[in-house]
Amino acid sequence: MAANEPTLRRGDLVEVRSASEILQTLDADGTLDGLPFMPEMLRYCGQRFRISRRAEKTCVDGAYIREFKNNDVVFLEELRCDGSAHEGCGRSCSLFWKTAWVRPVAETDPKSAGAADADAALDSRLRTKRTNGEPAYFCQSSQLVAATNPLSTRGRFKKCIGEVRVGNRSAWEMIWLMISASWRKFLQRFSIGVVLVGRQTRTPTEALHLQPGDLVEVKSPEEIRATLDAKGRNRGMVFGQCMTPFCGRRYRVRSRLDRMIIEMTGEMRELTNTVVLDDVVCQCPMVVGGCPRKDSLYWREIWLRKVEPTA
Repeated sequence: MAANEPTLRRGDLVEVRSASEILQTLDADGTLDGLPFMPEMLRYCGQRFRISRRAEKTCVDGAYIREFKNNDVVFLEELRCDGSAHEGCGRSCSLFWKTAWVRPVAETDPKSAGAADADAALDSRLRTKRTNGEPAYFCQSSQLVAATNPLSTRGRFKKCIGEVRVGNRSAWEMIWLMISASWRKFLQRFSIGVVLVGRQTRTPTEALHLQPGDLVEVKSPEEIRATLDAKGRNRGMVFGQCMTPFCGRRYRVRSRLDRMIIEMTGEMRELTNTVVLDDVVCQCPMVVGGCPRKDSLYWREIWLRKVEPTA
């Protein structure tokens, strides 16, 4: 972000810059500070959105909490990757936007015009596969470690103050998030009620053939426990502690999850009998101050029961 550019805050209206402007910010790999601008983001060029929150920090699979280089990343409303350029990856990741890719605007400002040839030039710069010969994918998720720096314990607490300052959280909300995470960590130290674990040696499966729009109810913790092994997994997928609060509640299926890119390796993994639910995201309850990423949670169909429509 330029030195004279105002700090963007939650609620600010911004316009995604034109393809030609964004192209000028990218290196040969289509990244800025290691963060890729992905083909799935190209269609938003010239459109306007509200900033839903700043990415003061982010969780990264296997690498805990990290900070983006230059601390200049925001989320635009609830824009998520549809995986269309990455062979149908269904992770539905929140899209990260460098502030260099957007400009603050007023409601009355005229919209910018773009050119198709500029779109094509930007699209040709963007990568979806790694170039080292490995059969791995290249996206914001797989490059998060390269685009971020580790945070010390002190740094994580400073981020809590920063999130209040930029409007991500209220002061009282942040205090609660800090206390609740510390309490959970205390319980984890003594292995008290942290995650659901089962006794299965070979975990069962169930096919409900759910489709987007279907209404489902998340089963009770005890019903789900019966599907898990001693590590709290069902066929390798963890039922995380952040999922327990959704037990007993009803949600709509947003999408099926048939394949997804693994964050740390960039490999594509095939899945069966797994879905993503509407309005159900990870709150990172063990992270002091929470995480603004709001990752989708993944649900085995055996953890759900389909609710048939009433007459």
